[in-house]
Amino acid sequence: MKPDLLRVLPEIQTMTTIDVFYQGEGVRDVEHIEVSPDHTFGALKAMLIEKHGLEADVVLFLEDSDDPVDELLVVCEHAGNAGIKAHIHRCRHIKVAVTFNNETVHHEFGPGTTVARVKQWAAIHKFKMTEVEAGEHVLQIAGTHDRPAPGTHLGSLAACPHCQIAFYLVPDQRVNGAHGGKVL
Repeated sequence: MKPDLLRVLPEIQTMTTIDVFYQGEGVRDVEHIEVSPDHTFGALKAMLIEKHGLEADVVLFLEDSDDPVDELLVVCEHAGNAGIKAHIHRCRHIKVAVTFNNETVHHEFGPGTTVARVKQWAAIHKFKMTEVEAGEHVLQIAGTHDRPAPGTHLGSLAACPHCQIAFYLVPDQRVNGAHGGKVL
């Protein structure tokens, strides 16, 4: 391990591995891999390419980042207590459309962007909902009944070469007054 890293991040002296939780193109469920603290992101990328048989032109992103991570950076420099959340994909950006009340807004996000971040952008910043109103809505993939979990990465929902996804912002369905599995 590089001595300068030990001075900057003394806690890595006791780390034997770093947990990396990731999703990717064709990898919708969260996967896990352990890496050495001194691995570079380039080495991590190579491990994921080999593990999943991915194309060599994939790019690695940190969660909720719109830009690829520099492959020369060392993993431990970006690890928190719970490790790292990453995304691997061929698309550099995902074109997103969100429709609410017959109005559609568009934006490009990195493939590692979570559904929760997109919902906040659309509901609060574009459709001017309050936090409470936004909390009562979810994103649903257009033309389906699929409502991805808030932590789902966009890239696990969109494939290359299209690199796009469309959502409806819809009210979260709740059953009020349920008792013992029956509606009163």
